[in-house]
Amino acid sequence: MPKVLELPLALQPHHDGSALYVPNQSPGLGDKVKIRIRIHEAIGAVKTVRVRYSESGEAFPSSPAKVIRKDSGWSWFENTITMHNPKMNYRFLIELENGKFWWYNTDGLHAQIPADIRDFRINTFSSAPSWGKNSIMYQIFPDRFARSNAADKHKTPSWAIPQKWADPVIIEGEGRSQQFYGGDLWGVIEHLDHLKSIGVNLVYLTPMFPGTSNHRYDASSFHQIDPLLGGNKAFEELIKQAHKRGMKVIGDLTSNHSGDQHEWFKAAYKKPGAPESDFYYFTEKNTKYDAWFGVPSLPKFNWKSEELRKRFIKGRTSVVAKWLKAPFGMDGWRIDVANMTGRIRDEDMYLDVAQTIRKTMVDINPDTIMLGEYTGDAAYEVQGDGWQGAMTYSNFTKPVWRWFYSEAKEKVRAKQQPNSLLPGFTWVDGRQTGDGRELVASYQQFIAAFPWHVRLCNMNPLDTHDIPRFKTYALDGAQKVAAAMQFTFPGIPVIWAGDEFGLDGFNGEHSRSPLPWNGELPTDKTLIKAYADLAKLRKENSALNDGSMRFIYASAEAVVYVREDSKQTIVVSVTRGEDKHIKLPKDAVPGLAKAENIFGGGQIKVGDSKLHLPGHKLSVNIWRLRATK
Repeated sequence: MPKVLELPLALQPHHDGSALYVPNQSPGLGDKVKIRIRIHEAIGAVKTVRVRYSESGEAFPSSPAKVIRKDSGWSWFENTITMHNPKMNYRFLIELENGKFWWYNTDGLHAQIPADIRDFRINTFSSAPSWGKNSIMYQIFPDRFARSNAADKHKTPSWAIPQKWADPVIIEGEGRSQQFYGGDLWGVIEHLDHLKSIGVNLVYLTPMFPGTSNHRYDASSFHQIDPLLGGNKAFEELIKQAHKRGMKVIGDLTSNHSGDQHEWFKAAYKKPGAPESDFYYFTEKNTKYDAWFGVPSLPKFNWKSEELRKRFIKGRTSVVAKWLKAPFGMDGWRIDVANMTGRIRDEDMYLDVAQTIRKTMVDINPDTIMLGEYTGDAAYEVQGDGWQGAMTYSNFTKPVWRWFYSEAKEKVRAKQQPNSLLPGFTWVDGRQTGDGRELVASYQQFIAAFPWHVRLCNMNPLDTHDIPRFKTYALDGAQKVAAAMQFTFPGIPVIWAGDEFGLDGFNGEHSRSPLPWNGELPTDKTLIKAYADLAKLRKENSALNDGSMRFIYASAEAVVYVREDSKQTIVVSVTRGEDKHIKLPKDAVPGLAKAENIFGGGQIKVGDSKLHLPGHKLSVNIWRLRATK
């Protein structure tokens, strides 16, 4: 095997598209763009470095790079390319003095020419608001978050099964969607100070429009906030109070479907001549129709309808625009099942719909954000020209789950819920074991195709309202370590309401148990402080918001990585089990031996020409050192 492939992970060449490596993070068409790569001398004497980039579908090599800096065995090479197209791919060709050539792309080094699909990606679509990358998100399911006294004034709707706040949720079977606890937006307002205390600055609310279920993904109207939640007045006040506390608020929009009680659907069902007939995929005189996964209560929108576009997503009078404008002033949308929107059989209007929604948002307020839900791999489709980030489980959530997954806890769940085959939405591949090396490999695989500006706005949840709680299936004590990864990986850390209390959830329904504000469920009080400390750490260190990401060590039980920007270098070490052999080359991170520990208290020791990092079981250590110029 060629010696270069045996390089320690810490001494591998590195590039990731971040500002250290691509200073112009918002290039325009025709701009000259500097592209940098760092290469350690352990690879051998370097003769030339070139960027191989795409232009109008053809590949071209750049002129040789120049060395712009050297530091502790590392050389920084810089090329310049031109943005000939809105979207371009690139990789590096490293030629050594001994005549060997090595290709470097998102998978690392290759002796043979790699496939273009694994190239780095750069585009002209960087448009997410600057606050996006600095966000700490808190997800709220309104019916289960908090119930104010005002909720007692509302008559229980006919579809609902009324519940007391301490009543257990129905984990599976009939009645799940009809259990009604009566949480409302006034209740959210009453607990905004709690959110602020744990560092939250972005509130994400699942649907607030009226429907015939507790989840409200079956909207009966998009023109009013459900009166059961307090109506428009409560929503307006919520945004006002959140903004006063420095928090943004985004809503949840079902652009793929409505409910079968929606005013548009009812106007056209069995009425072929109705103007709304082309809003859906009706057949047989409007008596049959396509629905989301065949669920009759969720009829699918037909985005070929120009009238539907006008009413819903296009222009200043649309639904999309209404809630972003005064008197509400919401800060963005999370789009439900974005990956399915506009797609059916031979029709694919997915990107067109996304771009139309985004244009409307920009026209109303360009400082808003639009995030798209993907349950699977989103990287090759979410490039920033529509959704500015993805709510996806593939690149962060599932690899972290696999590392900390407890087979013993799965056996407990199986006994308690013997008939439950899948504990969450498409979640079977999140219930496998994997070691730290596999975590790194999986993360790198699923994150690679995102341009950097999208990576910074991807949502990184440990769990959500659709899947089990992380704690329920993870090793005891693992949640604090996994939360630290949320707050130190690129992307938006997402706290699903109740994570900070250490709640359990066998599946998505169980995860929606009402929050125990008055001791209704057992809680872990230490987690509230942990989340608050991690949020403070992220806010105080710029590299944790938009700094580059470089893995420098991975074993079965430990992972070490570096976040760097022009101001600072942050080194993070996380463990699952004990690892007594976390050793790094002294050149791995220049100056690391003298770094300041800012979380965890562990100390770095020097010996045997190596840096020795502490590796206690289920630990987090974070060090900070001088700027990377």
